[in-house]
Amino acid sequence: MGERMKVLVTGGAGYIGSHTVVELAAAGFEVHVVDNFCNSERWILQRLATLCGREIPHTELDLLDETALQACFTTVKPDAVIHFAALKAVGESVQQPLRYHRNNVGGTLALLQAMQDHGSQHLVFSSSATVYGNPESCPIREDAPLGATNPYGQTKLVMEHVIRDLLAAPGSLLRAAILRYFNPAGAHESGLIGELPRGVPNNLVPFVAQTAAGLRAEISVFGDDYPTRDGTGVRDYIHVVDLAQAHVAALRALRALRDGGDREITVNLGTGNGFSVLEVIEAFGRTVGRPIPHKRVARRPGDSAECWADPSLALQRLGWQATRGIDAMCADAWRWQRGLSDTPIAARR
Repeated sequence: MGERMKVLVTGGAGYIGSHTVVELAAAGFEVHVVDNFCNSERWILQRLATLCGREIPHTELDLLDETALQACFTTVKPDAVIHFAALKAVGESVQQPLRYHRNNVGGTLALLQAMQDHGSQHLVFSSSATVYGNPESCPIREDAPLGATNPYGQTKLVMEHVIRDLLAAPGSLLRAAILRYFNPAGAHESGLIGELPRGVPNNLVPFVAQTAAGLRAEISVFGDDYPTRDGTGVRDYIHVVDLAQAHVAALRALRALRDGGDREITVNLGTGNGFSVLEVIEAFGRTVGRPIPHKRVARRPGDSAECWADPSLALQRLGWQATRGIDAMCADAWRWQRGLSDTPIAARR
């Protein structure tokens, strides 16, 4: 089939999805984006055209609209699907669990049905380290106990189970890669695409970037009494371009699986190195050349002291490993943040 494999990317205008579209196009894949733009912006498609050197075909639809989804599959005829589309705010999921299960699980069920109906046999699924809950120890391997502690994480875990049930069904030809992300950060080095949080950012790096830009007064550091090297929480931050390249590697790995053999690949995507909240703030300060205002406050309920990956299985199964460090993540996030003044986002502030 060659690299001209046709790939449908759900949520392809979003943060990780848009970076993956760029990497897929660079690798020679034929890409079609599906997005309902609930967590993304339509002008990102123009940026993708600039980065890819050509227009990227897209269909605006909600995965819960099964009629529109089936029509899209009939028209596009994808060989593979990379599935990013989901609601993704942990705190919001606690407040709106039904909405999260309806959207994330319901949308995935509709997508899997369309794939089955139209003979699309390769799936790369965007899962999350949230499926591990509060880890017993680090680094976290793929065989660690699973136990999501919030509705968002539960939806990812349910979707993993559904995919495995489908893989095990008699006569199934599906091949699936389940990718458990740790903490994506950074932006494309061009500054043309990056993370676009709506309202208060859920992730640390864009919050630090907005504080550095003067859009927020200071950062609240939740907890400074954890059993870590500086008392603040430690997480595994992975550059979004490294993450995007892992999806291309996963697609190639699925295609290379032998007929009649194992048809599932489940791997962690992280760097294997943890950085504390204070270390991220200090790294961003080095990038901008000045300290970032922050204050220490009480812990948040449910936060764990540390969460970082053992990424060795991804190297073994995908031939992939992260290459970009925390300084590159901060530099690229800052370039993206400064460039936001030239986008429609700025006009809405």
